[in-house]
Amino acid sequence: MIERNYILATAGHIDHGKSSLVRALTGTDPDRLPEEKKRGITIDLGFAHLDLKSPDGGARYSLGIVDVPGHEDFVKNMVAGVGSVDCVLLVVAADDGWMPQTEEHAQILNYLGVKHGVVALTKADLPEADVELVAEDVRERLAGTPLEGAAIVPVSSVTGAGMEELKAELTAVLSKTPAPRDDGKPRLSADRVFTLKGIGTVVTGTLSGGVLEKGQHVVLQPGARAARVRSLQAHNHGIDLATPGARTAVSLTDASREEVSRGDIITLPKLGEAADTVDVQLVRSADSPRRAMKNNALVRVHHGSGNEPARLVLMDGKTVAPGEDVLAQFRFERPVYMLAGDRFVVRDWSETVTLAGGLVIDPQARRRGFRRPAQRELLGECAGSTRPSVWMAAFLKRDGAVKRASLLRQSRFGKQDVAVALESEDVLAIGEWVADAGRWREARVILEALIDTEHKAHPERPGLALDVLRARAQELIPEGVVAALLEELCENGFRREGTVMARATHVLELPAGMRAGADTVRAALRAKPLEPPARKELGDAKVLRFLIDAGEAVEVSPELVMDIGAFDNAVGRVRRRLQQGGAKASELRETLGTSRRVIIPLLEKLDRDRVTVRQGDVRVLRESA
Repeated sequence: MIERNYILATAGHIDHGKSSLVRALTGTDPDRLPEEKKRGITIDLGFAHLDLKSPDGGARYSLGIVDVPGHEDFVKNMVAGVGSVDCVLLVVAADDGWMPQTEEHAQILNYLGVKHGVVALTKADLPEADVELVAEDVRERLAGTPLEGAAIVPVSSVTGAGMEELKAELTAVLSKTPAPRDDGKPRLSADRVFTLKGIGTVVTGTLSGGVLEKGQHVVLQPGARAARVRSLQAHNHGIDLATPGARTAVSLTDASREEVSRGDIITLPKLGEAADTVDVQLVRSADSPRRAMKNNALVRVHHGSGNEPARLVLMDGKTVAPGEDVLAQFRFERPVYMLAGDRFVVRDWSETVTLAGGLVIDPQARRRGFRRPAQRELLGECAGSTRPSVWMAAFLKRDGAVKRASLLRQSRFGKQDVAVALESEDVLAIGEWVADAGRWREARVILEALIDTEHKAHPERPGLALDVLRARAQELIPEGVVAALLEELCENGFRREGTVMARATHVLELPAGMRAGADTVRAALRAKPLEPPARKELGDAKVLRFLIDAGEAVEVSPELVMDIGAFDNAVGRVRRRLQQGGAKASELRETLGTSRRVIIPLLEKLDRDRVTVRQGDVRVLRESA
């Protein structure tokens, strides 16, 4: 038998019978607070459980039911309850019809992307109920929304009429509702936090995105505060493993009651960090209140089971009108943990009106770069697609390259999504890095052009300094992958010599105006091979550098340059002398018939070149040493 966990939330206007309907369906009273009993309304979230079986007995659906408040004063609690649901039970009283809070709840469900549900027409047994008229009105109100084709079932929580039909419709909807995904990124947004004697801190919420295990090390976001799962419960039963889509209670060690608040998120380490700036796609329903939504306004952003104050900054324009879809940025008062692909709801600062909803695109955004063309392009690409390959391509195009382990890490996309997206021809795998193929080719072309420009302007030079190449490359791709790009150049027609890079076909060539000077320097070096002039006496430094780079001369020290033939001759004679045993500098000077001005820097170069090694006052060949 197939077994699946789902979260079902109620929604609807105050006093339309949501809690009574839950009680009739499950036998559980979701109103748990004394004040709720006293006032007869749901103030905070209530919870119940219902098991349903498919007609053929091949599937069992375990429903965690979240009963939300309908009173306008408690809509913020309602949003917390539907922040992670799979299916909705929209409740409309048959004697009252569609009401203001019904409309606001329907908009919130739409903003959060809830696509599956059933409509229950409660109080259908009352004399004043007009089931057909209200059903027709509900159908018109839902036209054009994801719930447009939802079944409408008249019910009575008093007589029990319609309950079996309602369960049948719920079962039919759940059979078409995708099972909650396991992306390896578990998140549980705390909607209740309390302490039990002998158990400690207990956090309840809806688990999504992955599994939690008994004994597992977790973090509490924001702040990445370390904790450990002591025990788990689902529907009042102890379990070792909690799966996505289940109402879950988590007992934590290393986390006191005072350290955990409603809205905090239990997740795994290394799944990103909280940030105080988030870039989003903002959507206003055409039926939104006509209240202006202005740039730089203070709003409250509802995400998961929490809500945070933020300043709204628009990409373009000064206002967002009902029916508009724009790019925007939230600047929070404190860091907030979100994933790319999460949905949210925006309410006004005083929390009296729901203004908008939308999609998180960049959960680690920067305030200064918000309106830069690269960020604008990324947000525009992601806002129009739910495909992981599109999101990956957009982020890689902006960043150039990222480490494979961090690719879409702080997003709702799982490893399988990333693996499929990596098969795109627009993506290059480079060791532990993944790069945008277009950006990579662009960087390579630019570096090749820089080298060619250097060759054309200075044919007498061996190539372009690697430091210059690296600095230019880092403007296009991350520093960590620059070495791989330089290596690719070396494998495709370029060569690296010391601290420069050149085309493999590049041959040093002196400009015509410098050739006479080169002949003069050559003659001066060869006139007295083992007693060459001081470097400063050799004339044009550019000419001398050319001869050194071309291999016609050797830079012995900053003050001494020798003809290559004279240098090789001197090294050979020193080797032959030292094969007979160690010798002092004065003895080697006599061997070469040169001066101390030449022999000392020459021997120091041989030491650096690992030909000789100094032992006190004596030089010996390094291989014999």
